[in-house]
Amino acid sequence: METENKKKTSSLNVLSIAGLKPYQKKIDEQYMNENQMLHFDKILKTWRNQLKDEISHTLLYMQDKATNFPDPIDRATQEEEFSLDLRNRDRSRKLIKKIEITLKKIQEKDFGYCDSCGIEIGIRRLEARPTANLCIDCKTLAEIREKQMTG
Repeated sequence: METENKKKTSSLNVLSIAGLKPYQKKIDEQYMNENQMLHFDKILKTWRNQLKDEISHTLLYMQDKATNFPDPIDRATQEEEFSLDLRNRDRSRKLIKKIEITLKKIQEKDFGYCDSCGIEIGIRRLEARPTANLCIDCKTLAEIREKQMTG
């Protein structure tokens, strides 16, 4: 349940990062029209820029705070802190790659459709996870298969 709440908070953060409100679909509006593509393009570019800024900030922070402590416990504490920061930045770097792939899909007008079955992923799901490439049904099946494989 905590992970689910964390995902919801993260999803809301993606929209708030871009300063956008959820997309309001109009009656009889075609799925993934130009307005929707622009909406997601803005979300993804803003999110990518924020992640890049965080990476830069982490590197500057680590350079400023790097100290050769004489006490081994202090040194170990700092190394652990830096290790966690670097691990988070690595996750951010991987996410930036996913964002770049998704932005390319938007450019190619291939965004918003499930890579597995080809159906619409849906506006709300994409707002929750703009880099989603599977519809909810295919994602659920993939997670079930993964659980079966890992035991």
